Amino acid sequence: MSWLLHLYETYECNSDKIGVIDKKKNGQEYTLLPVSHTTQTAHIEVNITEKGEFHSASVVEKNDSSTLIPATENAANRAGSKVAPYPLHDKLSYTAGDFVHYGGQAKKREQYQAYIKQLEKWAQSPFATEKVISIYHYLLKGCLIKDLTAEYILYLDTEGNLINKWHKKYEDLHGPKPAIFSIAAGGQESAFIRFNVFSQEKLLTKIWNDKNVYDSFKNFYKDQLGAVDYCFVTGKEAPATTMHANKIRHSGDKAKLISANDKTGFTFRGRFKESREAATISYEVSQKAHNALKWLIHKQAKVIDQRVFLVWEKGQNHPPDPHEDSLNLFGTGETTPEGFTNEQFAKELSKAIDGYKHDISNSNDINIIVLDSATTGRLAVLYYRYLNKEIYLNRIKSWHSSCFWRHTYLKKPFFGAPATRDIAFAAYGPRANEKIVKGLMERMLPSIIDGRKIPADIVKSAFYRASNPLAMDKWEWEKTLSIACSLFNHKEGYDVRLAQEETNRDYLFGRLLAIADVLERRALGNEENRATNAIRYMNSFSRHPARTWKTIQSSLQPYQARLGPKAGYLSSLIDDVASRIAIEDFNNKPLSEKYLLGFYSQRHDLFQKRDKQPTTHEEE
Repeated sequence: MSWLLHLYETYECNSDKIGVIDKKKNGQEYTLLPVSHTTQTAHIEVNITEKGEFHSASVVEKNDSSTLIPATENAANRAGSKVAPYPLHDKLSYTAGDFVHYGGQAKKREQYQAYIKQLEKWAQSPFATEKVISIYHYLLKGCLIKDLTAEYILYLDTEGNLINKWHKKYEDLHGPKPAIFSIAAGGQESAFIRFNVFSQEKLLTKIWNDKNVYDSFKNFYKDQLGAVDYCFVTGKEAPATTMHANKIRHSGDKAKLISANDKTGFTFRGRFKESREAATISYEVSQKAHNALKWLIHKQAKVIDQRVFLVWEKGQNHPPDPHEDSLNLFGTGETTPEGFTNEQFAKELSKAIDGYKHDISNSNDINIIVLDSATTGRLAVLYYRYLNKEIYLNRIKSWHSSCFWRHTYLKKPFFGAPATRDIAFAAYGPRANEKIVKGLMERMLPSIIDGRKIPADIVKSAFYRASNPLAMDKWEWEKTLSIACSLFNHKEGYDVRLAQEETNRDYLFGRLLAIADVLERRALGNEENRATNAIRYMNSFSRHPARTWKTIQSSLQPYQARLGPKAGYLSSLIDDVASRIAIEDFNNKPLSEKYLLGFYSQRHDLFQKRDKQPTTHEEE
């Protein structure tokens, strides 16, 4: 229950954001929902005058269709043929008193009757606003479809009935396919209607953005809630609920986090007679916790193939996202000074972390949650952690300073840790589907948040791909190589700077391969872009180093001859590195991941020397 409590507290801490409209990058609007409200995709907007007369109507654009509406428990959880009207905005069959007259099913007459009866109670209550009363007076006339057809929003066939599905035969009657048939998937009958009150004399706030209307329904509905019971979340007695919110990830999401609607015995398995015996949650807590979760998902979550990765704290601060790389998260390591080390990077990272720690004494703790659904109706918490903020920030710092390497695949080269999404592509290739990506991102969280080892299969997969450069484009291999080095370095703790005194066999073999690659590349020059022999034999070299090195070294002789004296420095470097490998270690035992660290660091060191235009002594 702790995640529910922390979501409830988040809602309370951000009560000033209730009803305040924000926009995502794609232009989609979202807000922190008031209690007893939900969101729905609207298809038609109907404007009513203050005197309760029809004014105008329009088909709602897709990017403006998400609408905040009041909702009862029954309406928010209705399914199938169950009659449970929303209090104000609803489908055409609920809101149109003339639905049956225009060919609608007679059995749906009760939907309008239930709807108008419920709206009447609200409109006649002491909590009603003028806008609600105006809409009620109009809908009581039962002429909605008549007005919408006159406005050319809805369309009738030759018999005067609503057209269920558009067909070319109707083009002679109505012209090209009307907009309503493109946006309402179930035809005109399933169109969702939202109402607004229009005034030419003064500018009125749209009713779904009007806080007075929010409060009006919340106060009206408060007296209709269920029996008082003990709330397992807050420990207080309050009106309880057994029906909890859906539409958590988006307005079409039917999956619920809390549900106990199976009456056939499969849910409880004989442990409880009723769901209340397992746990009870108050209506207010359920509403506020779920609304806070919806708001946070829109505001700052990562959603991969419907799996939600969310990090938040109760206040307005945005904690660092564990899935981001060092450059995008902290803006650190953008420069590439000679010999940039883990220690230097950790100092730079500490300065960035201090920006998150400035209010540590008064800050809230950090929540991390991962959500996904196996079916359309059930949503599960796959991962949840609640951490002290300082501990969380220290672990983020530890991850970025230990999973540290030099990367060149973004616009700017940077030092630090890669993003978990990029790790997925390095391990499984750029064509890895979203299911694989989201699975890896979830599996990486314990390594980042809890300091555990990176799963061995992820490291191995990145190792095998990095050792097979001919299977991918050069840019992709370079990206895979640097990310693989980051993963290996999480355990080994090497610097990008070349470890000159390192005597590890695998590291030294990696250095040999890098020197051979650079020597041949310099001999080939810019006019030839083909892979060097070192790169071509890299996969074989990782499995049979001694035998493959003999082949690679033999193939170097023509290039040493082409370079002449300029090959002297690199040739002597090969001799120096090879002499460091013990005789008993110069064998065909497969290389570990360390050889890639040696390969990268040696190559980086030689590139830096070349960029500095080395002296004659260095070349000779």
